[in-house]
Amino acid sequence: MATLTSKTVGKGKSEKAAASEGTITLLKNGGITSPEGFLAAGVAAGIKKKKGARDLALVVSTVPAEVAAVFTVNKVKAAPVRVSIEHAKLGKVRAIIANSGCANACTGIDGIRDAKETTALAAAAVTEAGFPAKAEEVLVCSTGRIGTLIPMPSLRRGVKAAAAALASESVTAAEAIMTTDTFAKRAAVRIVIDGKPVVIGGIAKGAGMIHPDMATMFCFVTTDAAIDRTTLRRCVDEGVARSFNSISVDGDTSTNDTVIVLANGQAKNAKLTAKHPQLPLFRSALRRVMKELARMIVRDGEGISKVVEVTVKGAASAREAKLAAEAVGKSTLVKCSWCGNDPNWGRIMDALGYSKARMQEELVEIFYDGLQAVVNGQRSLVPETRIKKIVTRPEFTITINLHLGQGEYTFLTADLTEEYVTLNKGE
Repeated sequence: MATLTSKTVGKGKSEKAAASEGTITLLKNGGITSPEGFLAAGVAAGIKKKKGARDLALVVSTVPAEVAAVFTVNKVKAAPVRVSIEHAKLGKVRAIIANSGCANACTGIDGIRDAKETTALAAAAVTEAGFPAKAEEVLVCSTGRIGTLIPMPSLRRGVKAAAAALASESVTAAEAIMTTDTFAKRAAVRIVIDGKPVVIGGIAKGAGMIHPDMATMFCFVTTDAAIDRTTLRRCVDEGVARSFNSISVDGDTSTNDTVIVLANGQAKNAKLTAKHPQLPLFRSALRRVMKELARMIVRDGEGISKVVEVTVKGAASAREAKLAAEAVGKSTLVKCSWCGNDPNWGRIMDALGYSKARMQEELVEIFYDGLQAVVNGQRSLVPETRIKKIVTRPEFTITINLHLGQGEYTFLTADLTEEYVTLNKGE
């Protein structure tokens, strides 16, 4: 089992100091270009209405990379999602091209045409930059307003500019995929596999329409690990389940949601497979990056004032723990009470009762940052003023013990504010 270090290190530190066997080290200012063999750029192509705003990101692997991707489960899928799903099935990937400011969703065959042209343009630009690529080796992503076509003249100019600006920094690319985000989201960790330093880094966007089963978000992750494609896909599925599919801001999902992970093998470790003894370390490190980015998304939730981690323990099964935690974390009434600095554990009890998880009212315990508010399904002797003080904090935890088994699940959520409504009256 990997142990997390509290120490962060810069990219220039010696590998021995940066990481040791069994340790996951968070890299200071890390991102999608922290792993060996990845370049990125973000430029202002003119897709967004705001002049000079970055709106086109390009991520390139210097060698073809294995790919694992997870896409929206919404029945309405944007054109770039449809194209990327097909390209991801074909084999290795060289690049990701992503724009903000226009979702290219609900745009019919014209949208598909533009998404395919975008992959061809990116492949040509990347090839000219010295990294030979075919259109089917490019994944395309778009985010923004639904129902409008990409302004292709602007995109064509932007793709060339992005290829010319490729560099080993990830800030501009993280900024270029932002929509209502207030800050660029990036993270990276370092581990050691077979004595070789392995890095995993990523960028993400997301602030509104955040919910399990893919929220309105992008996450692009890169790693220089050598890993079998099937094994990578299993690691990604598990990582997404415990990160982006375990968060909620407002209960909505979207048409363009995408998580893409590229692994280019430049760390030169023995290829990771299901039987490799250090696969659990890689899996934990990938999950760590995804969780860091997922927490940033919730912290940046539209109009929120509080981030709340809900953990259900003692459920009859892991599945029932998830049902209970999600019921609490998604409840509009519960989220509104947090906004009002009101613990209102009665609403939590109510959500548990309709969650479809087995429960016995008289066994339930509820804690706020470790302070017990409910014992045996009833109010504890802790003064309510102490509980209320906790709920005024910008971040706090709620732990619920059902005392029925060993099932456990954690769900990250936020309060629901008047500002959220104001922000979403229009687009």
